[in-house]
Amino acid sequence: MNTQLIQQARVLNTDEQIELVEAIWDGIVSRGAAPSLTETQKSELDRRLADHLANPDDVVPWSEVKASALAKIRQ
Repeated sequence: MNTQLIQQARVLNTDEQIELVEAIWDGIVSRGAAPSLTETQKSELDRRLADHLANPDDVVPWSEVKASALAKIRQ
């Protein structure tokens, strides 16, 4: 890894660092690259899919999830 680039990034303020990370991530995504899932992540996704297929009506609407998350943030 280029330590000089890391040092330059550390000098940036937090907002600039976030912009840099977003720009790097956007570049990775635009090339179609994505990190591989771990076995644990794959297992969890399989478990969630199986649960959803077994209980398709056991869902919470996005509007409720969003409202709940925003309420927690405001506390």
